[in-house]
Amino acid sequence: MEIEYKVNHPITANQYIELINKTTLGERRPVDNETTIKGMLENSNLIVTAWIDEQLVGIARSMTDFHYCCYLSDLAVDESIQSMGIGKYLILVTAESVVEGCKIVLLSAPKAEGYYPKIGFTEHNSAWVLTDINQLILPQ
Repeated sequence: MEIEYKVNHPITANQYIELINKTTLGERRPVDNETTIKGMLENSNLIVTAWIDEQLVGIARSMTDFHYCCYLSDLAVDESIQSMGIGKYLILVTAESVVEGCKIVLLSAPKAEGYYPKIGFTEHNSAWVLTDINQLILPQ
């Protein structure tokens, strides 16, 4: 089985949704909101994909300045073919697409927390998330 990796190759919202639904990441992505998915894909400036024949089997979707920081927002591989190194290679191609020394940063899905230390990532304990702007405390 030959896997082809592509950088910034266009994919459709349906291709993304179909792949994400074959992973645990589907639980945390708005797969029922095609408008949001389209916006996610159109506004990501680095997308590395893995293909078998014409079938999308993996994705590393990032937002980056290409020099200092690369936020790897999605790393997903079809569960039926995981453990073949596809995720690692998606990260490698992502790293090769930015300048040497550019930090790759991600938030782990709960079920994947044990994966990242095994492949060389170090834990950083000060990530913060604001999901509801109404929770922002403004100065009085």
